[in-house]
Amino acid sequence: MKLNGLFKVSAIAATLSLAACGGDINISEGDIIDNSVVNNDNSNNGGGVVTPPDDTKPGSVDTFLSGQVSTALGQTVEVRELSGRLIADDTNNGVITLTNDTVWALTGPVFIGNDNADSVTLEVEPGTIVFGSRGADYLVVSRGSSIEAIGNASSPVIFTSYNDVIGDEVAAGQWGGMIILGNAPTTKCPQDGTECSLQVEGAETGAVFGGTEVTDDSGTLNYVVVKYAGFEIAPDNELNGITFGGVGSGTTIDYLQVHANADDGIEFFGGSVNAKHVVLTSIQDDSVDWDNGYNGKLQYVYVEHAADGSDANRGIEGDGDGGDGTAFSQPKVANMTIVGNSFDTADADSEGVLLRDQTGANIINMLITGPAGMGECLEMDNDDTVQGNLSNGNITISNSVIACDTPFQFADTDVDLNDWFTTDQTGNDLIAFADRANLGLNSDGTLTAESALRTSGGNPAGLDAFFDTNTFVGAIGDTDWRQGWAFGFGGGEVGVVETASGCPAGTTTIAAVDGTTNTCQLSGRITSNLTLTAGNHYALSEAVFVGGDNTDSATLTVEPGVVVYGSSGADYLVVSRGSKIEANGTASSPITFTSREHVANGVTAGLANGAAGQWGGMVILGNGTSTKCPTDGTPCALQVEGVQEGAVFGGTNDDDNSGTLRYVRVMHGGFEVAPDNELNGITFGAVGSGTTVEYLQVHKNADDGVEFFGGAVNAKYVVLTGIQDDSVDWDNGFSGKMQFVLVKHADDDSDANRGIEGDGDGGEGMPFSNPTVANMTIIGNNFDTADADSEGVLLRDQTNAQLYNFVVTGPAGMGECFEADLSDGDTTLEENMDGTSATQLVFQSSVLACDENINNSGTFDQEAWFLGQTGNSTAANQAAVLSGIFTIDATTPTDVTTLDSFFTSVDFIGAVKDAENDWTANWTVGL
Repeated sequence: MKLNGLFKVSAIAATLSLAACGGDINISEGDIIDNSVVNNDNSNNGGGVVTPPDDTKPGSVDTFLSGQVSTALGQTVEVRELSGRLIADDTNNGVITLTNDTVWALTGPVFIGNDNADSVTLEVEPGTIVFGSRGADYLVVSRGSSIEAIGNASSPVIFTSYNDVIGDEVAAGQWGGMIILGNAPTTKCPQDGTECSLQVEGAETGAVFGGTEVTDDSGTLNYVVVKYAGFEIAPDNELNGITFGGVGSGTTIDYLQVHANADDGIEFFGGSVNAKHVVLTSIQDDSVDWDNGYNGKLQYVYVEHAADGSDANRGIEGDGDGGDGTAFSQPKVANMTIVGNSFDTADADSEGVLLRDQTGANIINMLITGPAGMGECLEMDNDDTVQGNLSNGNITISNSVIACDTPFQFADTDVDLNDWFTTDQTGNDLIAFADRANLGLNSDGTLTAESALRTSGGNPAGLDAFFDTNTFVGAIGDTDWRQGWAFGFGGGEVGVVETASGCPAGTTTIAAVDGTTNTCQLSGRITSNLTLTAGNHYALSEAVFVGGDNTDSATLTVEPGVVVYGSSGADYLVVSRGSKIEANGTASSPITFTSREHVANGVTAGLANGAAGQWGGMVILGNGTSTKCPTDGTPCALQVEGVQEGAVFGGTNDDDNSGTLRYVRVMHGGFEVAPDNELNGITFGAVGSGTTVEYLQVHKNADDGVEFFGGAVNAKYVVLTGIQDDSVDWDNGFSGKMQFVLVKHADDDSDANRGIEGDGDGGEGMPFSNPTVANMTIIGNNFDTADADSEGVLLRDQTNAQLYNFVVTGPAGMGECFEADLSDGDTTLEENMDGTSATQLVFQSSVLACDENINNSGTFDQEAWFLGQTGNSTAANQAAVLSGIFTIDATTPTDVTTLDSFFTSVDFIGAVKDAENDWTANWTVGL
């Protein structure tokens, strides 16, 4: 079915791999919007009947824009146009309110108040949308006036472009931006006592700033997202995402994002405004720019240049621009992350921090890194002020980490930056670029559970009382404060409009099985982008497909905390080739796919609320390679097991991207459609390495936990508990990588099989599977029948593998820890072990602790082979190697970062080091 009432997902979102899940345009249904009647002749250019406009509101109704936006939303919405100068009068008592039941359009420069006259407070309600259509459309808050844009974590205020609102193609520079002007000091103000009135760049004449009031108050920006802005009026005269001109410290900035801006993200011209929780993504010039003597404070600043390698410049560009003899800029910055990209031209490239003429800075707990093509991490100008500040303490960088291919840019300067950063400053660490995987930095900018950056920071509160106390390096610590409101992190997206029932458009409201939670039903084939919003349960009605096979492609976005359930084995979710799932949960709000029975009895009430096999499972299909694909050039379309005809996978693109699974739990699934044709917890059919899989659990599944049919998808932080068949199964030439995998068979000794079952299934002469797996713990149980028992690792026909840092163990009744099945006449596996083939099976730095450590099937001596591998050993029993799920065995691990940058450096074998580094805590079940 075609789902209506949706905004198109921004095209740039896919390019940047930023997963947007929430913070959608949710128009409040008040007196102005009436959805009870649909006017099918569209005579009013809208989707329904509009009641007479409320003329007490600011601006005027724009009929054309109302029709365009209403069509995009699939319901009638009023758009009011703001233009000119909004000033106080008798009707508004000095307050102008932009309500969230209306969409607001900027036409030309819109000024709030006059310069220190006719002052106005502009109030913007949570969830309100304001847009501009061209570079000349921008908002200016004049000196003496203020803006109170106070959103919240679920309903940020969004300033964006017309294209974004109607679902057209988006890009930086599609409208102007925001300018806030204040009365705080700047070094450009006259030194003779003459009144200060500095023209701000990018705006029409008369937009001025500067004064003497350090604590001047220009209002509040709280949970505000600014997207697709920035416009060059003329060379060196451009609009930033937000320009702060002489803004004082009485202003409150907290939870602010600028995304995809054509010029700087935020620029401070003097003033002393402070800010916390700032996100700057895909900025095409400098993400943070200061000058004119700016001396504010910034904490928790996350900068990420566009993942597609497009336009970028510096994470910080700091200047003074004060003139001879005047004070220089002296901001303080704590907890900042800068992730660059590979953009590089003759005029600009992606860089970290540049401090130049007449600036100082005091920085603590900063992390700078990026790919090989990124420019330098740190550069200082040869300006006398800057060079002097490096030696006298006016420029300091402490407890910070740099990991770039080019750490420093050396100009003709007095101070050697390498020595200054590593020796003269306190607590800094210069990481060799080749070792950047050791940072423990996840792809989304969070820190892994094992990352040393979690505890290597200094105390920012020692720098200034404004700063929070913490011990981590970078912007993100234990709590990912971006989630739910920032674009690319679960919010800030122009998206689904909710119906009165609370269900997203295109879903159907049904009775709640738990008696309380609003429940929405999904069915058929989803061919438009759809967001499953938090606060609802979602029921699968039979097979639900996302997109057609490489046609009618769609993205299914799932917000943190969402619960999706099926009622029977016939209920399952399939993500087709060419489509995506963006399921970005958090440790505190994981996404759960489970059974109706589990939901009916309470998802959080305990683990006994669902058994294995109570619904189908999840199937993700991609365009990666498979050894089952035709070799004669015929397009590949392999039917996946367990799913209705037409669910096919395979191709030639091992970099294919099927989306994101992060902090996702799949529980009580698996269903045998027919013998040897069953649904796994998650089936990955030729899924490519562009897909992100991390912090994933499959619990109590009737068939395999995860099965990989070819492809090259990688996975980190995987938990597989109570799986009744193989916990990890691969075949069809799977070549992905995995690290930190914990397998624990059921505590009650019920059904189980292998921790790993690896196959090739490629046919004669075909390449075999060859995944790389590091830091895996397999804990068996006592299950044992004639047909199956609890075992460790079984490798069979036509597979290879590179296995490192394993712990395989279990109780006395468990089957063998390891077996290479050489009994069926297949010779490829033995050749991969005996030195015959060019690529050899590797199993090293691992310990086996089972009653039967190795099953010597065939004539090849597998025990001698295993013990002959580097760093391997056997132990007496489970108690000798594990304490619970934590590794106590002291085997020296292989440094797997030398194999591939995907891997994280470790000082332990097995999946989980100890309780202090327990990445399974708070989001998994069954442990």
